Amino acid sequence: MKILVVGAGAVGGYFGARLVQAGRDVTFLVRPARAQQLQRDGLRILSPHGDVTLKPKTVTSSEIANPYDLIFLSVKAQPLDQAIKDMKPAVGPDTMIYPVLNGMRHIDSLVHSFGDKAVLGGVCMVSTDLDEQSRIVQITPMQKLIYGERSGGITERSGELTERIRALDKALRDASFDTELSLNITQAMWDKWVIIASLGLITCLLGGPIGEINRVPDGEQTALQALDECAAIGKACGFPTPQPLLENIRKQATMKDSQFTSSLYRDLQKGAPVEADTILGDLLDHGHAHHLETPLLQACCVRLRVYQNSLKH
Repeated sequence: MKILVVGAGAVGGYFGARLVQAGRDVTFLVRPARAQQLQRDGLRILSPHGDVTLKPKTVTSSEIANPYDLIFLSVKAQPLDQAIKDMKPAVGPDTMIYPVLNGMRHIDSLVHSFGDKAVLGGVCMVSTDLDEQSRIVQITPMQKLIYGERSGGITERSGELTERIRALDKALRDASFDTELSLNITQAMWDKWVIIASLGLITCLLGGPIGEINRVPDGEQTALQALDECAAIGKACGFPTPQPLLENIRKQATMKDSQFTSSLYRDLQKGAPVEADTILGDLLDHGHAHHLETPLLQACCVRLRVYQNSLKH
């Protein structure tokens, strides 16, 4: 299977490199400057699962000559429109597009550009960041990809898994990270959305790591209220967070010794653009549509939108 990774950043670079290590046929779609950097310095990963430096195959949009079997789309929300333009030459009639962006808004954009059939559902569970040397640093040991047909992954006639999702599963399995072929990928995407929205809301609105928030009076109560707001929206939309997962998030959100910060918070601290609308804003809109009161979520959206606007000046 020919795999094109769109985005050689903290997420795409990490999983793409692990697939290369496992012997898969992987090419990275990058800008010319990034291609030069990767050929000069290599794609470098610092990880609890083992460090790696490799010289990956790269291609720019103008150099794509033939379609790929699988496109692993791992950009953030802001460059999505440009990524769609850049990857168009790589999309053929049988190409699978496997996006692992946050939230749900990107699905509509991809379906509009490439059709309903091409677009799979996807979830990525990893905590990585780029350091000042452009190395990919894995912050926690967690590393998992979840994927599935948005229709449920089965053919209408036989009730069996589609042939292409089996091929995808075979290509991604046994590559030194966890994988899951989901028969309810939309639920899995909502589950992740509630998790990252809750933890992003808590850390960005309250301004610190989870442990520091829980060590001050009313910190734990406020963190739990934030989680309840996000979970209530998922439930109202028909995707209630499973109780065991909800309890696990509650434990993470109330640990007094935790140094955890969300990717939203880390971007905020770096003065970088944040995915305010795709992670929190869209969720808030769903809450408004169901007439839910979510004051903490609303306050955090306002804060991040003010911050985002300040970057334009």
